Amino acid sequence: MSIIIPAYNEESRLSRTLERIFAFLDSQAYSSEVLVIENGSSDRTLELAREFAARNPNLIVIHEEQRGKGNAVRRGMLEAHGEYRFICDADLSMPIEEVNKFFPPVLDHFDLAIGSREAPGAIRYNEPFYRHWGGRAINLVIRMLILPGLEDTQCGFKCFRAEVAENLFRRQTLTGWSFDIELLYIARRQKLRIVEIPIQWYFGADSKVSAVRDALRMIGDIFRIHGNALRGRYDSRP
Repeated sequence: MSIIIPAYNEESRLSRTLERIFAFLDSQAYSSEVLVIENGSSDRTLELAREFAARNPNLIVIHEEQRGKGNAVRRGMLEAHGEYRFICDADLSMPIEEVNKFFPPVLDHFDLAIGSREAPGAIRYNEPFYRHWGGRAINLVIRMLILPGLEDTQCGFKCFRAEVAENLFRRQTLTGWSFDIELLYIARRQKLRIVEIPIQWYFGADSKVSAVRDALRMIGDIFRIHGNALRGRYDSRP
């Protein structure tokens, strides 16, 4: 298992997140590695990650020059060695103990397993009413314009089998917030098996998502994805 954490200005919470992740992984039977991909931070994120790595040989810290969450995740996925590769947001809004739902023996016969705050059995904690319905409005747009049937494409916890990660992330073109949509769209074109996993999820008041700004960017990115598809960008060998 490889856990990939994109980290941009995460000084205030990265150390705590890593402590929780390694405490959990140390009790598991499978082998694991954690990759922190820091890109463009103006705080001590990179320094703190390197300090933690000095005490934990299974932590790999990578400084990615180019900004963008999609850029950081792609770098981590292509640098990872795990048979299963898991994107994990640095805020750890999904308890790390939930990760075992995303791969065998709990889950089998899948290509991508995506965390869902909307699938039956999912639980949201402490989320303000306006944020919940704002998120549902964004998801409605996504379902109407590009990914019908997927209830939560933007949750930051996703698991890929290694060969699927190598295939999809080498085809990825978007470097920002909408990279998830592009990957899922490519996966759909390739008829890969996508499973939504209900999770426990805790709202954080320090979330970096801006509903209006990011929604507008996302709509533009959706049209870019359709344009790429029309030009055959996703069909050629990566």
